[in-house]
Amino acid sequence: MKKNVRVQYFAILREQRGAAEEHLSTAAPTAGDLYHELSSRHGFTLVPEQVRAAVNDEFAPWTTPLREGDAIVFLPPVAGG
Repeated sequence: MKKNVRVQYFAILREQRGAAEEHLSTAAPTAGDLYHELSSRHGFTLVPEQVRAAVNDEFAPWTTPLREGDAIVFLPPVAGG
């Protein structure tokens, strides 16, 4: 069953997506499945081990189930100096 979610991107993921966020309908059952779906669609160069996911403002494992209306954020590593 498809669900409507909001996805936000930061840093290199935002650059590769060409947008800071999008609303979409997905059949992905988990945060990890959604990342794989979007990675294929948008050509992300980071593998999941390099990215953290947050669902509804809380860091979440890739196995977190997605529900209608969830807000998902994919956070790449941050370089500092």
